[in-house]
Amino acid sequence: MMQSDQGTGPAKIRVVIVGGGTAGWMTAAAFGRLAGAACQVTLVESEAIGTVGVGEATIPQIQLFNAALGLDEAEFLRETSGTIKLGIEFRDWLRPGHAYMHGFGTIGRGLGLTPFHHYWLRARALGIADAFGAYGLNNVAAYAGRFARVDPVRHAPAPAMPYAFHFDAARYAAYLRDKAEAAGVARVEGRIIGTRLADNGDIAGVTIEGGREVTGDLFIDCSGFRALLIGEALGVGYEDWRDWLPCDRALAVPSENVAPPDPFTRATARTAGWQWRIPLQHRTGNGYVYASRFVSDDAAAATLLANLDGPALGDPRPLRFTPGKRRTFWHRNCVAVGLASGFLEPLESTSIHLVQTAISRILAFLPAGAMAEADRAEYNRLTHFEYDHIRDFLVLHYHANQRHGEPLWDHVRTMALPGELVRKLDLFRASARVSRREDELFAEPGWLQVLIGQGVLPDAWHPLADALTPGQLADFLGAVRDIAANAVSAMPSHTRFLDGIAAAPATPLKVAR
Repeated sequence: MMQSDQGTGPAKIRVVIVGGGTAGWMTAAAFGRLAGAACQVTLVESEAIGTVGVGEATIPQIQLFNAALGLDEAEFLRETSGTIKLGIEFRDWLRPGHAYMHGFGTIGRGLGLTPFHHYWLRARALGIADAFGAYGLNNVAAYAGRFARVDPVRHAPAPAMPYAFHFDAARYAAYLRDKAEAAGVARVEGRIIGTRLADNGDIAGVTIEGGREVTGDLFIDCSGFRALLIGEALGVGYEDWRDWLPCDRALAVPSENVAPPDPFTRATARTAGWQWRIPLQHRTGNGYVYASRFVSDDAAAATLLANLDGPALGDPRPLRFTPGKRRTFWHRNCVAVGLASGFLEPLESTSIHLVQTAISRILAFLPAGAMAEADRAEYNRLTHFEYDHIRDFLVLHYHANQRHGEPLWDHVRTMALPGELVRKLDLFRASARVSRREDELFAEPGWLQVLIGQGVLPDAWHPLADALTPGQLADFLGAVRDIAANAVSAMPSHTRFLDGIAAAPATPLKVAR
């Protein structure tokens, strides 16, 4: 039952967040900042329980979340040892020795109603095209190690250059904790030892060590893979996606920086999975995501340690997971957020984004009284849609490969695919068209870069792309390429940008209390 604040005014919704870490403190900070007038927010966590903390790379939508919290970007980068991210480089995914960039933003520019990639495909067939990424501002800037905030109105004819961040997830959680507590969020320390259900099946409260009970109206499960509320207490099942995404383990280890941080994430394919490299100001984050049925843990650790840019700053930390999603995300008065709701490997840096969209959706569907079943159903439909379409995009990276003779890669190249991905591949191969449904996360530029980067090339292009003569086509592509190159040449280096506004604090941020 919702309770009024000290018996006066409208009743406040008692929101209990179970679990801290990135997901918990993102949720707490958002509720404290955006819903403090309507909600009484309590976060329960135990410092004795560690967090996963592998999600250090993001996509541009994180800027919307930070802005909603009123965060200053320079302060945020300082407090989290953050760097700029312009995209993700995929090395050896198509075949060993091959690389491409999935940069944020657009590639080239269309003519009239005809998108740029149709002209590029025709030019490629004529042998007069550069690599697809050479026509993207983010891609060129990433490889040049340069960055500047680009306003396409002031810097015409350059397009916008969207960007995201790499940051230390533990520092981000600590930074948001400060913001959340300043906004009135109460933190309760202690390990949860029990969950009490009401007669109607809702969660009534959670009991922590020592016997104290924390009661509430709405419970948000940020307890990680354990899924203490949504899974253990309410018994909501889990959908296993290992048939499509066979990687089920990861090893993570930081290493010393040996060069200025690149403004992009790197994902390098390995025999039994892939390795990430995330450059921060104070260190580099590394990890190996792998399929345990194709490699032993010891061999995976050896591979990871043998492929670091600098000396390791510790031993590899193991993580076991089952790729997939919760069968229901909002059940009764409990919503799962973060790892409690599902896990998609961080290949396209969507982990923190899924936390962000869950928070936004919860706030949008926040009930004034009893939760309507229709609202719960719509929340779940939207979240299932999001998970399913991100899954398909990740599966594409694995499926479209030419790494023959390696068991993992042979398996994913020949496996049956989700129906929606089959439809997308058939459409692109037939006519170079990419269709995007509703609010699907990855838009046409992302699909195009990965499809082309993974060697999926269509049989035809739009007939309007034939309107230019070969000479006109070469001039057009050259002008588009030069716009990106000239814009990047005027930018400062990424390192200079960081030195100017976001140098890490001399004293490390305290993340344990």
